[in-house]
Amino acid sequence: MALLHRAEIRPTKLELLEGWLPAQPWYGGGTGAQVRRVGAYRFDDPAGEVGIETLLVRVGDGPVHQVPLTYRGAPLPGAEDRLVGTTRHSVLGDRWVYDGCGDPVYAAALADAVLRGTGQAQEFFEVDGVREVRPPNMTIAATPASAAVAPGAVAAGAGERFATDAADLAILRRPVEDAPLTGPALTGAWPGQPTPIPLAYAWPRR
Repeated sequence: MALLHRAEIRPTKLELLEGWLPAQPWYGGGTGAQVRRVGAYRFDDPAGEVGIETLLVRVGDGPVHQVPLTYRGAPLPGAEDRLVGTTRHSVLGDRWVYDGCGDPVYAAALADAVLRGTGQAQEFFEVDGVREVRPPNMTIAATPASAAVAPGAVAAGAGERFATDAADLAILRRPVEDAPLTGPALTGAWPGQPTPIPLAYAWPRR
């Protein structure tokens, strides 16, 4: 479960992405337009130390981009090239925001979601000791091997691959509906995209 805080964040996540996103090699939108969030989902960190959130964003009239982020209370050693930026959280203090594809905590959570179907974290606030659940604004689901993306399906520039001890993984940076389906994957649907489409996939090591 993900405990959220009613807090001010400066700069905001979307403000960080406005400067970071256009510089990425897989980016397929324009420049100078505002970054808009179209959906988001979270995973749990079993250790409770790292926030894990994936944003689905659009810049102007461009395609939807998938951006996994991790939020940490201290820098992640060796991940300087994956740093999106730093923010000031009015409850948690300084936070280092990383591209999740370079964070082992995100990679392990994604592997669990794809291969074990752990699903997304339930989000909630605590107000005067009472828990208030925030309904998700998108849904995700693990799909069986007969209905998932093949390892070679990600076009150059539109996806990113990385590895864990359990599996090789890839996310679709620009999710598309017509990707060929053959192995275990994670799919998602959000407002404006009611039909689930592939978000990530894995091929387990034998």
